Amino acid sequence: MQWWVHSAYESGGIVLLFSWAFWVLFSIVLHELSHGWAAIANGDDTPRELGHMTMNPVVHMGWMSLVFFAIAGFAWGQMPTMPHRYRHERRGRVLVALAGPAMNVLLALIALTAAGAWVAAVRTGKISPADHTAANVTEFLFIGGFINLVLGVFNMLPVPPLDGSEVLAGASRTLDRFFSMPQVRMYGMLVMLLVFFRAIDVPLQRTMGQAATNYMVWVDERLGGPLPEGDAQIGAPMIGDEDADNTPPDAAPSKD
Repeated sequence: MQWWVHSAYESGGIVLLFSWAFWVLFSIVLHELSHGWAAIANGDDTPRELGHMTMNPVVHMGWMSLVFFAIAGFAWGQMPTMPHRYRHERRGRVLVALAGPAMNVLLALIALTAAGAWVAAVRTGKISPADHTAANVTEFLFIGGFINLVLGVFNMLPVPPLDGSEVLAGASRTLDRFFSMPQVRMYGMLVMLLVFFRAIDVPLQRTMGQAATNYMVWVDERLGGPLPEGDAQIGAPMIGDEDADNTPPDAAPSKD
């Protein structure tokens, strides 16, 4: 199995490698901070008391996660909270769990909208950067949108310890008991292993890559007019295309 750093560098050079590392770390940190902001808003000051309301990735991910990311391209984060301190415990659990994926969706929309606007501005001549600059900026923004779509969708899977299971557990006492069962949590770890061996995240990457491309092109067409025939994916790194040469390394889902 090829080291993901080597694969990323061979596929897209330093731009792809930097973009991937930056967006994974930045997105996981904001994902966890969103859990913290939601917890504080619901009456639990644990994140602030334990010093987790910071942009420092070491605080949120820990050295083990960062080393694992460097080696395998897979990372996770954690935000300490105490649900019994929420003003409304069950509703608070749902809101706090949703906050992380919601942040990822927001970041994806911002990055992909910016990418589409950038492509439209370059295509229509409103700005005239060097060709490599135009392509590098597009790739950086596109990868940010793509990674955050993957993180947002992945974290909403109804599998412990992901946010999707916490949302359902907060909404239903029956499901709360179900997800608390040791055997169910063991199945959750099996899903993590399947992600590591790319049985889940590759199809997810392809789907989210195509969704990101479609949205970026839609923004481009709204701002810059119809694309020239045969240029339907102008400026978009073909992340979701299994035959492309610049397919990025494995996604790095955030685990709570």
